[in-house]
Amino acid sequence: MIVVTGGAGFIGSNLIAALNLRGRRDVILVDDLSDTAKIENISDLAIADYIDKEDFQKIVNSSGLSAGVEAVFHQGACSDTMVSDGRYVMEVNFEYSKSLLRACAGSQVNAYAYSKTLFDRFAFAEGSRPASQLVGLRYFNVYGPREGHKGRMASVAWHLTHQYFDSGSVRLFEGSGGYQAGEQRRDFIHVDDVVKANLFFLDNPKKSGIFNVGTGDAGTFNDVALAVINSCREVDGETGLLLEEALHQGLLDYFPMPDALVGKYQSYTEADIGRLNAAGFSNNFLDVAEGVGRYATELYSKLKEGAHR
Repeated sequence: MIVVTGGAGFIGSNLIAALNLRGRRDVILVDDLSDTAKIENISDLAIADYIDKEDFQKIVNSSGLSAGVEAVFHQGACSDTMVSDGRYVMEVNFEYSKSLLRACAGSQVNAYAYSKTLFDRFAFAEGSRPASQLVGLRYFNVYGPREGHKGRMASVAWHLTHQYFDSGSVRLFEGSGGYQAGEQRRDFIHVDDVVKANLFFLDNPKKSGIFNVGTGDAGTFNDVALAVINSCREVDGETGLLLEEALHQGLLDYFPMPDALVGKYQSYTEADIGRLNAAGFSNNFLDVAEGVGRYATELYSKLKEGAHR
């Protein structure tokens, strides 16, 4: 039996889909489904059972994990970087994770965690690391299918594709942090590659540690925007454009950064994946042009199909 917390969320639902492709149906999906938008993510998944997040926490705290559980993929977390309720964030991202880790250690269950720095320090502190496998994965800018429920926290690829569908053009922030407009850089990684990293450690139970999960190659927001524009244009039977052409035709423009983000916005991120590679994970990561292009094509096609119903 495999437990996936946050199983109805973005990465969790994609992970369960990948486990299903491996023939695994013995999956316990744990999540809070008070947000009904998540239900669409799990409608095509095969699971053994669903447990509400709060009920699962009570079970874990009172009796631990059942003997049949072989692995826990802890994907449940608050990923909204703008949440101001510190107590809520600590409860969801730290206390919940600690109780689950203790349960895994007590049952000798392998744990794969959606990791936060504070929890990393706790989990891998000298003398406290469990004997079973423990893996902390630090995700970078993940995009891909099953993220629509995230709203404003969905990926830039998701937002730009919707912008293009709604208006025929896309918008990015003006320059910041010493970067020109749209030239801010992030390590954009497709959710399929994130899932592959998770499954790599499931397949290699003797490997533990904390690992960055990104492509190791930062791309610009202009790269993402152009991939979206050209993918949507291809669906519409139109030819691709260069960045300068997209700008000249008004398909891409820039707007000032909101005051709430000034001084808080990360203009550059890039994963150091040396430890991931050293662990034996070798993967031909999808680059922005291919990964975002494929995703935007699928998403835009579904939007157009929905509009014509």
